[in-house]
Amino acid sequence: MKSGINRMSEKEEGSFKAVQLDQSTAESTKPEPEVPQAHKNEADPASIQAPETVERSSDTVSSPAAQGGRWTSTVEQFKLKRFFVLRPGTLDHAIEDIKAMVNPKDDGDVQSVWLMAEIDHWNNEKERLVLITEKLLLICKYDFIMLNCEQIHRVPLNFIDRITYGAFSFPPRSLLKREGEGVRLFWDRLREPSFAARWNPFSVDYPYTTLTYHPVRNANDKLSRICEIHTFREQLTAAAQKAHAQNPVPGKANGVLVLNQPILIEAYVGIMSVIGNQNKLGYCLARGNVGF
Repeated sequence: MKSGINRMSEKEEGSFKAVQLDQSTAESTKPEPEVPQAHKNEADPASIQAPETVERSSDTVSSPAAQGGRWTSTVEQFKLKRFFVLRPGTLDHAIEDIKAMVNPKDDGDVQSVWLMAEIDHWNNEKERLVLITEKLLLICKYDFIMLNCEQIHRVPLNFIDRITYGAFSFPPRSLLKREGEGVRLFWDRLREPSFAARWNPFSVDYPYTTLTYHPVRNANDKLSRICEIHTFREQLTAAAQKAHAQNPVPGKANGVLVLNQPILIEAYVGIMSVIGNQNKLGYCLARGNVGF
Protein backbone atom coordinates (compact mmCIF):
# COMPACT_ATOMS: atom_id res chain seq x y z
CA MET A 1 0.00 0.00 0.00
CA LYS A 2 2.79 2.33 0.79
CA SER A 3 4.36 1.72 -2.57
CA GLY A 4 1.02 2.37 -4.25
CA ILE A 5 0.62 5.59 -2.42
CA ASN A 6 4.10 6.64 -3.34
CA ARG A 7 3.49 5.82 -6.97
CA MET A 8 0.27 7.79 -6.89
CA SER A 9 2.00 10.78 -5.38
CA GLU A 10 4.71 10.62 -7.99
CA LYS A 11 2.06 10.50 -10.74
CA GLU A 12 0.20 13.37 -9.22
CA GLU A 13 3.40 15.34 -8.90
CA GLY A 14 4.28 14.63 -12.53
CA SER A 15 0.87 15.65 -13.70
CA PHE A 16 1.03 18.80 -11.54
CA LYS A 17 4.40 19.70 -12.97
CA ALA A 18 3.16 19.13 -16.48
CA VAL A 19 0.24 21.43 -15.85
CA GLN A 20 2.56 24.15 -14.56
CA LEU A 21 4.77 23.87 -17.62
CA ASP A 22 1.79 24.01 -19.93
CA GLN A 23 0.48 27.13 -18.22
CA SER A 24 3.80 28.90 -18.36
CA THR A 25 4.21 27.91 -21.97
CA ALA A 26 0.76 29.20 -22.75
CA GLU A 27 1.44 32.47 -20.99
CA SER A 28 4.74 32.90 -22.83
CA THR A 29 3.17 32.23 -26.20
CA LYS A 30 0.15 34.44 -25.52
CA PRO A 31 0.30 37.52 -27.87
CA GLU A 32 0.75 40.88 -26.21
CA PRO A 33 -2.10 43.33 -26.61
CA GLU A 34 -1.42 46.03 -29.18
CA VAL A 35 -0.81 49.48 -27.75
CA PRO A 36 -2.08 52.41 -29.87
CA GLN A 37 0.63 54.63 -31.38
CA ALA A 38 -0.61 57.71 -29.58
CA HIS A 39 -0.24 56.03 -26.19
CA LYS A 40 3.27 54.90 -27.03
CA ASN A 41 4.28 58.46 -27.91
CA GLU A 42 2.77 59.77 -24.72
CA ALA A 43 4.56 57.17 -22.67
CA ASP A 44 7.89 57.75 -24.39
CA PRO A 45 9.80 60.35 -22.35
CA ALA A 46 12.15 61.18 -25.24
CA SER A 47 9.28 62.19 -27.51
CA ILE A 48 7.91 64.54 -24.81
CA GLN A 49 11.08 66.13 -23.50
CA ALA A 50 12.84 66.85 -26.78
CA PRO A 51 10.51 69.69 -27.98
CA GLU A 52 10.35 71.22 -24.49
CA THR A 53 14.12 71.21 -24.26
CA VAL A 54 14.44 73.01 -27.60
CA GLU A 55 11.85 75.61 -26.64
CA ARG A 56 13.47 76.35 -23.31
CA SER A 57 16.93 76.64 -24.83
CA SER A 58 15.64 79.07 -27.49
CA ASP A 59 13.83 81.12 -24.87
CA THR A 60 16.94 81.22 -22.74
CA VAL A 61 19.03 82.54 -25.61
CA SER A 62 16.63 85.12 -27.07
CA SER A 63 14.78 86.36 -24.00
CA PRO A 64 17.57 88.42 -22.32
CA ALA A 65 18.56 90.10 -25.58
CA ALA A 66 14.97 90.90 -26.43
CA GLN A 67 14.31 92.26 -22.96
CA GLY A 68 17.52 94.29 -23.06
CA GLY A 69 16.63 95.70 -26.47
CA ARG A 70 13.15 96.65 -25.34
CA TRP A 71 14.52 98.25 -22.18
CA THR A 72 17.12 100.27 -24.09
CA SER A 73 14.62 101.48 -26.67
CA THR A 74 12.14 102.43 -23.95
CA VAL A 75 14.74 104.49 -22.09
CA GLU A 76 15.84 106.22 -25.29
CA GLN A 77 12.25 107.02 -26.22
CA PHE A 78 11.65 108.47 -22.78
CA LYS A 79 14.72 110.69 -23.08
CA LEU A 80 13.74 111.90 -26.54
CA LYS A 81 10.17 112.71 -25.54
CA ARG A 82 11.49 115.28 -23.07
CA PHE A 83 12.64 117.54 -25.93
CA PHE A 84 10.01 120.16 -26.71
CA VAL A 85 11.07 120.20 -30.36
CA LEU A 86 9.44 116.76 -30.70
CA ARG A 87 6.03 117.96 -29.55
CA PRO A 88 3.54 117.72 -32.44
CA GLY A 89 3.58 120.87 -34.55
CA THR A 90 6.33 122.60 -32.56
CA LEU A 91 9.10 122.33 -35.15
CA ASP A 92 6.82 123.35 -38.02
CA HIS A 93 5.61 126.35 -36.02
CA ALA A 94 9.19 127.41 -35.30
CA ILE A 95 10.21 127.14 -38.95
CA GLU A 96 7.25 129.24 -40.06
CA ASP A 97 8.07 131.88 -37.43
CA ILE A 98 11.65 132.24 -38.63
CA LYS A 99 10.72 132.17 -42.30
CA ALA A 100 8.37 135.08 -41.63
CA MET A 101 11.38 137.13 -40.45
CA VAL A 102 13.26 136.59 -43.71
CA ASN A 103 12.98 139.36 -46.29
CA PRO A 104 13.05 137.71 -49.72
CA LYS A 105 14.20 140.94 -51.40
CA ASP A 106 17.23 141.50 -49.15
CA ASP A 107 17.99 138.00 -47.87
CA GLY A 108 16.81 135.85 -50.74
CA ASP A 109 14.51 132.86 -50.62
CA VAL A 110 14.95 130.18 -47.98
CA GLN A 111 16.68 127.16 -49.51
CA SER A 112 16.87 124.76 -46.55
CA VAL A 113 16.23 124.51 -42.81
CA TRP A 114 18.32 122.53 -40.32
CA LEU A 115 18.06 121.53 -36.67
CA MET A 116 21.50 121.42 -35.01
CA ALA A 117 23.49 122.03 -31.88
CA GLU A 118 25.99 124.87 -31.66
CA ILE A 119 29.17 124.38 -29.62
CA ASP A 120 30.83 127.48 -28.20
CA HIS A 121 34.51 127.98 -27.35
CA TRP A 122 33.95 126.55 -23.86
CA ASN A 123 32.39 123.30 -25.18
CA ASN A 124 28.81 124.27 -24.25
CA GLU A 125 26.02 122.84 -26.42
CA LYS A 126 23.12 125.06 -27.47
CA GLU A 127 20.06 124.16 -29.50
CA ARG A 128 19.83 126.01 -32.82
CA LEU A 129 17.70 126.29 -35.95
CA VAL A 130 19.84 127.05 -39.01
CA LEU A 131 18.51 128.44 -42.28
CA ILE A 132 20.33 128.80 -45.59
CA THR A 133 18.96 131.49 -47.89
CA GLU A 134 20.33 132.72 -51.19
CA LYS A 135 22.46 135.35 -49.43
CA LEU A 136 22.60 134.54 -45.71
CA LEU A 137 23.26 131.87 -43.16
CA LEU A 138 20.84 132.37 -40.24
CA ILE A 139 21.70 130.76 -36.89
CA CYS A 140 18.63 131.13 -34.68
CA LYS A 141 18.14 130.64 -30.97
CA TYR A 142 14.52 129.55 -30.68
CA ASP A 143 12.53 128.92 -27.51
CA PHE A 144 10.49 125.81 -28.29
CA ILE A 145 8.63 126.17 -24.98
CA MET A 146 7.31 129.68 -25.50
CA LEU A 147 7.45 129.39 -29.32
CA ASN A 148 9.50 132.54 -29.64
CA CYS A 149 12.68 133.39 -31.59
CA GLU A 150 15.08 134.99 -29.12
CA GLN A 151 18.15 135.69 -31.26
CA ILE A 152 19.31 135.48 -34.89
CA HIS A 153 22.94 135.53 -36.01
CA ARG A 154 23.09 136.61 -39.65
CA VAL A 155 26.22 135.62 -41.60
CA PRO A 156 26.52 136.69 -45.28
CA LEU A 157 27.33 133.71 -47.45
CA ASN A 158 29.90 135.66 -49.48
CA PHE A 159 31.87 136.24 -46.24
CA ILE A 160 32.26 132.52 -45.50
CA ASP A 161 35.76 131.65 -46.70
CA ARG A 162 36.53 128.32 -44.99
CA ILE A 163 34.61 125.24 -43.92
CA THR A 164 36.24 122.47 -41.90
CA TYR A 165 34.64 119.19 -40.90
CA GLY A 166 35.87 116.23 -38.88
CA ALA A 167 36.08 114.75 -35.39
CA PHE A 168 36.41 116.95 -32.31
CA SER A 169 39.73 117.32 -30.54
CA PHE A 170 41.05 119.08 -27.44
CA PRO A 171 44.47 120.32 -26.29
CA PRO A 172 46.79 117.65 -24.85
CA ARG A 173 46.33 118.83 -21.23
CA SER A 174 42.58 119.24 -21.44
CA LEU A 175 40.34 117.24 -19.14
CA LEU A 176 37.42 117.41 -21.57
CA LYS A 177 36.40 115.07 -24.35
CA ARG A 178 33.65 114.94 -26.94
CA GLU A 179 32.60 112.13 -29.24
CA GLY A 180 31.34 112.55 -32.77
CA GLU A 181 32.05 115.07 -35.50
CA GLY A 182 30.93 118.51 -36.60
CA VAL A 183 31.36 121.43 -38.98
CA ARG A 184 33.13 124.75 -38.31
CA LEU A 185 32.42 127.80 -40.49
CA PHE A 186 34.87 130.72 -40.75
CA TRP A 187 33.94 134.14 -42.13
CA ASP A 188 37.15 136.03 -41.37
CA ARG A 189 40.21 133.83 -41.71
CA LEU A 190 42.59 136.72 -41.04
CA ARG A 191 41.19 137.55 -37.59
CA GLU A 192 42.04 135.46 -34.55
CA PRO A 193 40.04 135.56 -31.28
CA SER A 194 41.55 137.81 -28.64
CA PHE A 195 42.92 136.54 -25.32
CA ALA A 196 39.99 138.07 -23.42
CA ALA A 197 37.48 136.42 -25.74
CA ARG A 198 39.10 133.01 -25.29
CA TRP A 199 38.75 133.12 -21.50
CA ASN A 200 35.35 134.78 -21.35
CA PRO A 201 32.66 132.05 -21.37
CA PHE A 202 30.03 134.57 -22.52
CA SER A 203 32.02 136.04 -25.38
CA VAL A 204 30.45 136.01 -28.85
CA ASP A 205 33.28 137.88 -30.56
CA TYR A 206 34.44 134.89 -32.58
CA PRO A 207 34.99 134.78 -36.36
CA TYR A 208 33.58 131.27 -36.62
CA THR A 209 30.89 128.96 -35.31
CA THR A 210 30.82 125.20 -34.70
CA LEU A 211 27.79 123.02 -35.39
CA THR A 212 27.13 119.36 -34.68
CA TYR A 213 24.31 116.82 -34.56
CA HIS A 214 21.17 117.47 -32.51
CA PRO A 215 20.37 114.69 -29.98
CA VAL A 216 16.98 113.95 -31.60
CA ARG A 217 18.42 113.20 -35.04
CA ASN A 218 17.40 109.51 -34.83
CA ALA A 219 13.83 110.11 -33.66
CA ASN A 220 12.31 109.77 -37.14
CA ASP A 221 13.16 110.08 -40.84
CA LYS A 222 12.26 113.77 -41.07
CA LEU A 223 14.60 114.71 -38.23
CA SER A 224 17.33 112.51 -39.67
CA ARG A 225 17.23 114.59 -42.85
CA ILE A 226 17.21 118.03 -41.25
CA CYS A 227 19.92 117.09 -38.71
CA GLU A 228 22.40 115.57 -41.17
CA ILE A 229 25.70 117.46 -40.91
CA HIS A 230 27.25 116.22 -44.16
CA THR A 231 24.27 117.23 -46.31
CA PHE A 232 24.24 120.62 -44.60
CA ARG A 233 27.93 121.10 -45.34
CA GLU A 234 27.46 120.25 -49.02
CA GLN A 235 24.51 122.62 -49.46
CA LEU A 236 26.23 125.42 -47.55
CA THR A 237 29.39 125.05 -49.66
CA ALA A 238 27.39 125.26 -52.89
CA ALA A 239 25.38 128.27 -51.64
CA ALA A 240 28.54 130.09 -50.47
CA GLN A 241 30.33 129.43 -53.77
CA LYS A 242 27.35 130.84 -55.66
CA ALA A 243 27.20 133.90 -53.39
CA HIS A 244 30.93 134.54 -53.92
CA ALA A 245 30.45 134.39 -57.69
CA GLN A 246 27.42 136.69 -57.72
CA ASN A 247 28.55 139.21 -55.10
CA PRO A 248 32.32 139.13 -54.49
CA VAL A 249 33.69 141.04 -51.52
CA PRO A 250 36.43 143.57 -52.37
CA GLY A 251 39.75 142.71 -50.77
CA LYS A 252 38.77 139.09 -49.99
CA ALA A 253 39.71 135.98 -51.89
CA ASN A 254 36.69 134.60 -53.64
CA GLY A 255 35.70 131.00 -53.07
CA VAL A 256 35.38 128.64 -50.13
CA LEU A 257 38.17 126.44 -48.82
CA VAL A 258 36.81 123.09 -47.60
CA LEU A 259 39.08 121.07 -45.30
CA ASN A 260 38.71 117.68 -43.67
CA GLN A 261 40.57 117.98 -40.37
CA PRO A 262 39.97 117.66 -36.60
CA ILE A 263 37.98 120.49 -35.03
CA LEU A 264 39.94 121.86 -32.08
CA ILE A 265 38.06 123.14 -29.03
CA GLU A 266 40.47 125.08 -26.83
CA ALA A 267 38.92 124.29 -23.47
CA TYR A 268 40.82 122.70 -20.62
CA VAL A 269 38.64 122.23 -17.54
CA GLY A 270 35.09 123.35 -18.35
CA ILE A 271 33.28 122.02 -15.27
CA MET A 272 30.19 124.04 -16.16
CA SER A 273 30.17 122.63 -19.68
CA VAL A 274 30.34 119.07 -18.35
CA ILE A 275 27.40 119.69 -16.01
CA GLY A 276 25.46 121.62 -18.63
CA ASN A 277 25.96 119.12 -21.44
CA GLN A 278 25.10 116.11 -19.31
CA ASN A 279 21.85 117.75 -18.18
CA LYS A 280 21.15 119.29 -21.63
CA LEU A 281 20.84 122.79 -20.19
CA GLY A 282 21.26 124.30 -23.64
CA TYR A 283 18.09 122.61 -24.93
CA CYS A 284 14.38 123.25 -24.43
CA LEU A 285 13.75 120.20 -22.30
CA ALA A 286 10.96 119.13 -19.96
CA ARG A 287 12.44 118.96 -16.46
CA GLY A 288 9.83 117.55 -14.11
CA ASN A 289 7.03 120.04 -13.69
CA VAL A 290 9.18 122.93 -14.94
CA GLY A 291 10.42 123.49 -18.47
CA PHE A 292 13.89 125.02 -18.61
